[in-house]
Amino acid sequence: MTAERVNPPDLSPPTGFSHAVVATGSRVVFLAGQTALDADGKVTGRTLPEQFERALANLLTALAASGGTPADLARVTVYATDVAAYRDQARELGRVWRRLAGRDYPAMAVVEVVRLWDERALVELDGFAVLP
Repeated sequence: MTAERVNPPDLSPPTGFSHAVVATGSRVVFLAGQTALDADGKVTGRTLPEQFERALANLLTALAASGGTPADLARVTVYATDVAAYRDQARELGRVWRRLAGRDYPAMAVVEVVRLWDERALVELDGFAVLP
């Protein structure tokens, strides 16, 4: 994929995301929502950073199995049960993102939800990627 990250100077400087991603490729991979589930279907981690790390790792595992890499991500949506907590821990979550996915940020949004499918889940990530 070729990805042009577009961050217009008329918008607030992005931190940990891109305002827009123009993606060119031949395959689109839609990634289902991933929480901090282990291979046995149990939510792991008690804290938001622990769950975020597992959910992101799960998303990247699905992407890799489809032939993609983190740089192929065009869009990711983060669903959090507590946006205030997400904001408070944004630096740590950003470190997790950079360690697992690098600095080629997709277009992103964080949405607060009342709850997720599994009541113990604090965060869920979904998205799509464009592969070459």
